[in-house]
Amino acid sequence: MTGWIDIQRGDAPLVIGIPHSGTDIPADLEARFVSPWLARRDTDWWVDRLYDFAADMGATTVRTRISRSVIDVNRDPSGHSLYPGQATTELCPTTCFNGDPLYIDLPPDDAEIALRRAQWFDPYHTALKGEIERLCRIHGKVVLYDAHSIVSLVPRLFDGELPVFNIGTDGGATCDAALEAAILSAAKATGRSHVLNGRFRGGWTTRHYGRPEDGVHAIQMELAMRAYLEEPAAPSPDNWPAPFDPSTPLMADLKTIIATCIAFASI
Repeated sequence: MTGWIDIQRGDAPLVIGIPHSGTDIPADLEARFVSPWLARRDTDWWVDRLYDFAADMGATTVRTRISRSVIDVNRDPSGHSLYPGQATTELCPTTCFNGDPLYIDLPPDDAEIALRRAQWFDPYHTALKGEIERLCRIHGKVVLYDAHSIVSLVPRLFDGELPVFNIGTDGGATCDAALEAAILSAAKATGRSHVLNGRFRGGWTTRHYGRPEDGVHAIQMELAMRAYLEEPAAPSPDNWPAPFDPSTPLMADLKTIIATCIAFASI
């Protein structure tokens, strides 16, 4: 499978990673899933389109088209859990978020997981690292913004309704306190619900690349999908995914947050 990494280069000191909006599944793997729809249900639907405006602001985006059900490029490649003691999905997920099994028969073994990592995980991170380094050479300081979304209610993963803006900096370890405060302030100003380092503290990407002492400031932004989609009470092939509305007011809020990131790194 070729052409599965999309890189759009800009010269502003900002890289937006989009790891989970992809829906591509190789045919031989698709046949092993319970259903193609189930294998794509937990996609971060339309996140790439939500940030379409970022190119006009000079941001660089790095996106994989590979479905997270094939391999999750935001998990620790060693297999170590990022959230010990809490429910989560693996590097090569065996279940959906709600616990439904993904595979008809046997899930991938260690050898297959290693192969998928070499095919898709490693090249994605080589590309992401390359763009961060390119912009660091230009600016000296860069923000990595890892863009995500999830349905608002997933009892297996978290209690109650998720806030709209979930800002993750691993307790402040992955970016300067000034950037963390500025993004939190921008989220508050929208009037939408928000939390800092709640259920989603930042995945492997944020924690791996966030090295503020070296000029790389990383955050994860997990959006609750209800902010831009009509979430059905019971998702099915007939109603999910919901269509994308390009006029969603959330995009204006995101533009402000992205501008905040660029302004921080431009100082």
